[in-house]
Amino acid sequence: DVVGWFKSLWEALTGIGFGYLVAGWWLQTVQTTLTALGWYFILCAGYPTTPPLYRQVLAAYAAGVALNGFLPANIGTFVMLLMFIAIIPEANLPGVLGGMLVQKIFFTLAGAFVYVYLFASVSGTFERQFELPHDHPGLVLAIATGAVLLIVVLLRIFRRKLPGLIHRAKQGGAILARPRVYLVRVFLPSFGAWLAKLGVIAVFLAGYGIAVTFHTVMSVMGGNSIANMVSVTPGGVGVNQGTNVAALGDVTDAATATAYSLGQQLAVTAWNVAFAVALVIWAFGWRGGRELVEHSYADAKVKVAEQKEKRAAERAAKRSTGDRRAPRLRPRRDASPADEPGPHTG
Repeated sequence: DVVGWFKSLWEALTGIGFGYLVAGWWLQTVQTTLTALGWYFILCAGYPTTPPLYRQVLAAYAAGVALNGFLPANIGTFVMLLMFIAIIPEANLPGVLGGMLVQKIFFTLAGAFVYVYLFASVSGTFERQFELPHDHPGLVLAIATGAVLLIVVLLRIFRRKLPGLIHRAKQGGAILARPRVYLVRVFLPSFGAWLAKLGVIAVFLAGYGIAVTFHTVMSVMGGNSIANMVSVTPGGVGVNQGTNVAALGDVTDAATATAYSLGQQLAVTAWNVAFAVALVIWAFGWRGGRELVEHSYADAKVKVAEQKEKRAAERAAKRSTGDRRAPRLRPRRDASPADEPGPHTG
């Protein structure tokens, strides 16, 4: 009953109350401002002689978040980084990329926590894992040995590349030289932003009548994380809905789960765009903000295209290297010239 399914989907999509929207938008604003606060302290530590204004960092981050909502390939992230370079005279791309690595530390740990929780919450997980060493000790020993060798090889490779990485990202990662400052000014705001994100999910789940538990929120959070990693569509449209339906399959029907996912994505994206426009105008003015975003967007598209070309060139180089290493067939000594392939024989 496709018509009936779309009817129930539309009813669920338009069934959320305005109070839930306001609460979700407020929590989304908290998430954006706290994440931008961490970025601000990272950039101030990296470029102390020409530190940016917080409202400029907030506007740049909000613009990147808004653009990622409807543009593919995370172009919004490149726009944000290039806006940072534009507002900080001493900044360069390696430096802000180093800052992004610092900014991602907490969120990487938080994502790992979500995955570990979801893995542990599957019934019988640990029983099955603990049975393996008892039943197959040789296999477990071989796996452990292989894991240790892999770690040793990776560490040797990483040690060779580490000096160059540190040199290029030295300014962006300057705040890590003061662990206590990093903890207070970056880690804690990031933790608050992560909690606000969980709050956004919980509010919209409640708005669509879906049971709000720690497990359902973690399931949606993990599904969205996976969707963001594998998505090729603008804003992850379609992939997010698929993962949310799978994550909420035990607590609600597919129509309600799809309506929740679409409703949250549309509402949050619309708010991010409006919030970003207001912040860019406040921080840079209408004309200056428009020119800054347009130029950063144009440069971001060039950077994305350059990355694609670089990856394609690397793949072509690897293929050509493999072709050169492949053995070539030599004609037999007793073969006549007529037997050898000519230019027109293919």
